[in-house]
Amino acid sequence: MDTSKIKKGLGRGLSSLIGETRTEKDTSKVLISELIRNKYQPRKTFDSESLEELTSSIKERGIIQPIIVRKSESQKNKYEIIAGERRWIAAQNAGLHEVPVVVTEADDLKSLEFAIVENVQRHDLNAIEEAQGYQKLISKFSYDQDKVSKFIGKSRSHVSNCLRLLSLPEEVIKLIENYKLSQGHAKVLVGLENALFLAKKIIEKKLSVRQAESLVKIFKSKKPRKNLQKDPNLSQLELSISEKIGLNVLIKNKKNNSGSITLNYKDLDQLNKIIDVIKSHY
Repeated sequence: MDTSKIKKGLGRGLSSLIGETRTEKDTSKVLISELIRNKYQPRKTFDSESLEELTSSIKERGIIQPIIVRKSESQKNKYEIIAGERRWIAAQNAGLHEVPVVVTEADDLKSLEFAIVENVQRHDLNAIEEAQGYQKLISKFSYDQDKVSKFIGKSRSHVSNCLRLLSLPEEVIKLIENYKLSQGHAKVLVGLENALFLAKKIIEKKLSVRQAESLVKIFKSKKPRKNLQKDPNLSQLELSISEKIGLNVLIKNKKNNSGSITLNYKDLDQLNKIIDVIKSHY
């Protein structure tokens, strides 16, 4: 298949992708046990409540839309699901033994395209699953971000932002996968060393995306203190003076040997003491 001819997958729709492959015209029924999961299925999690609703619907009306499959290359007499894994799971939960299928000829690339388009159209993927689907197109099938953007029908910036989420720490990725952290929240954490700490704060404080952005700006504006080792001679001198006058003393010496000496006083009596000492010697 010439992938350079791909236009907009979502714009053309799933049926258009099916039309690009050789498909058996008639719907047939196969045993549930004859179906196996799509190895390129980007979706890893299924909403339990939504799955229960689909199971109830299938119990009452059966499967209205057939499952799209291809013959398995790895397992004899098996069919690999291209689109419709959720229906397959719900059918098992409903106690069905057979399901309607449409058998199509599709290579690995087409199988992945089917799975991504179906899930993105139905908003079934979390941000990480979506990003992993795009990453597979790039790493396994030599897509670039522009081609992914055109195929999926979304902006290049959307694709880029999705992919950047994969650089987050594993703990933050888990929060996104479990829907505890939205894509908008996660986006502002990319590239931060303290991403997990901030993610927990966002969840704990129930911050909006705008509030999360403000929180991140605060942390970015805080410059880390330089952990410089102080000259032991200066430290000893500070201690010696402090013991004599009874005040905290801070000496700062620059490379050119200019600097400052600071005497910290707690009240007016201590201030007067400093002034008296200076006056008595100068």
